[in-house]
Amino acid sequence: MAQPSKREQLLQAAVVLFARNGFHGVGVDSISERAGVTKKTLYHHFKSKEELILASLRYYDERFRNDFMKAVETRTTSPIERLLVVFDVLEEWFSKDDFFGCMFVGAMGEYPDEGTPIRNFCQEAKGLMLGYIKVLVENAPLQGADQLSEQIIILLEGAITMAQVNNSPFSAVHAKKAVEVLIRDLQVPEEKTTKTT
Repeated sequence: MAQPSKREQLLQAAVVLFARNGFHGVGVDSISERAGVTKKTLYHHFKSKEELILASLRYYDERFRNDFMKAVETRTTSPIERLLVVFDVLEEWFSKDDFFGCMFVGAMGEYPDEGTPIRNFCQEAKGLMLGYIKVLVENAPLQGADQLSEQIIILLEGAITMAQVNNSPFSAVHAKKAVEVLIRDLQVPEEKTTKTT
């Protein structure tokens, strides 16, 4: 396996430290030390700490979202089951030692001004996850599911927050049960069509 570049080493170190300690609470000295590179090397790749934060959020989003989608789609081929497996994958994430809540919510909390590159990207990342949920909903044989993707993303985001607050993975279990109820009300009633013969 190829050794990661200096830039990737810095991004990997930054993601770990930012996730655990927040963005304002981590200095470039800590990041360069964890990455095993000099501060001069850090500033060779990133002109400022804000540029490093933005790059680390992009790096994290690409890997997290791809891993998340792969985990959902390899569990089952059933479109409806995939909507529920989303929360099984969440539950496993919540159980990991490196779960510290949502990095994007944390970043928006520390960078609250509208229109900044960091905040804009966090909103974009949230939109991409909603887009993925919308695709899952569109592929499922459900009636009148126009609002289901928004309902699922609210339950997903709420589960993440509660898992962080309570240090427990069980919020994913409760959210999954809520989605089961929502899906049950929208499923195409096949039995009715077979009984009216």
